[in-house]
Amino acid sequence: MRRVRSTSRLVALAVVVLVGAGACTFDPQSGGSGGGGAAPVGAAEQATGASGTSGPGQRGRPTPAAPTSKPSRKPTPRPTRTASTPTPSTGTPTVAGCPQGQHQRAVETYLARLGGFGPVTVDGRQSAADCAAIKKFQKRYGIRPVEGRAGPTTSDVAQRLATTDTTRCKGGTGTTFCVDLTRQTVWAVRGGKVIMAPTVTRTGMSGYRTPSGTYTVNYRNPKEWSNPYEVWLPYWQHFTQGMGFHETTTYLHDKSIGSHGCVNLLHADAVRMWELGKVGTRVVLIGRRPGT
Repeated sequence: MRRVRSTSRLVALAVVVLVGAGACTFDPQSGGSGGGGAAPVGAAEQATGASGTSGPGQRGRPTPAAPTSKPSRKPTPRPTRTASTPTPSTGTPTVAGCPQGQHQRAVETYLARLGGFGPVTVDGRQSAADCAAIKKFQKRYGIRPVEGRAGPTTSDVAQRLATTDTTRCKGGTGTTFCVDLTRQTVWAVRGGKVIMAPTVTRTGMSGYRTPSGTYTVNYRNPKEWSNPYEVWLPYWQHFTQGMGFHETTTYLHDKSIGSHGCVNLLHADAVRMWELGKVGTRVVLIGRRPGT
C-alpha cells in the first residue's frame, strides 16, 4: 500500500514539473515578449546584412549541426536596378537620383511655361529630364536642397514667377525696377521691354509693410551698414523711408520672416540690379504682400 502511494506522489510531482516548465518556455515566434512584440533594436538590420549571416540577438533559431563537408555556395545574384525605385523615407519613386515631389505636375507645368530650364514633360511623373530641369530651377532661385524634388517651396516659387504679369508695370524710356508685392517678385524694364526677367524677392513682414507706389532710387552704396539692425546691406539701392533693394543675409524662402520694409534679393539678382540701376532709376511697387 505504501509503495502504491509513493508511486502516485512521484507521478503527480512529474506532471507539475512538466506543466510548469512548459508555461515558462521562451517562445521564439514571439520574440520573447509573449505577444509577438517588436524585435530587439537592430535585429532587422542584422537579418538583412550584406553577409546574409545572423548576428547577435537573433534568438530562437536552432544551431545546425556542423556538416561533414562544406557545400558549394553560389553567389546570390543582386537584383537589377531599374530607373525608378522607391525612396526609403517617403515611398515615392526616384528617377536618376531624384525623388518625386507631391507637386510634380504643377512644377512641370510652370517650368514649361517659364522655359529656359531644359525640356520637361507635363505628365506628373518624374523623369531624368524633369529632374535636371527642376535642379537647375532650384539652383537658380536658391531653393534648398537642390535635389530635383517638386516640393512645396519649388512649386510656390515656380507659380509666382510663371504668373507674374510684367505688363502691369509701366516703365518709361529709362530703366524701371518693378516689384509685385502680392507675388513677391521683381523685374526690370526699359523702353517697354523686360531687361531682367522676374525673380523672387521677400519684402516687409507684418508690422513693416513695404508700401506700394512709385519712387526713385536716390542713394546707392555697394555695402551699406544698417545702424538700427546692425547688419550689412550689400548692393544697397535706397528708394524711400529707409527702404531699398539689397542682397539678403538670410534664407530668402523662409516666409515666416521678412524685411523691415526693404526688398530682399538673392546675390545674383542684387548684383544684376546694381549693374542696371543708378541714382534716378524709377521704382514701381504694385499690390501688397499677403499677411501685411
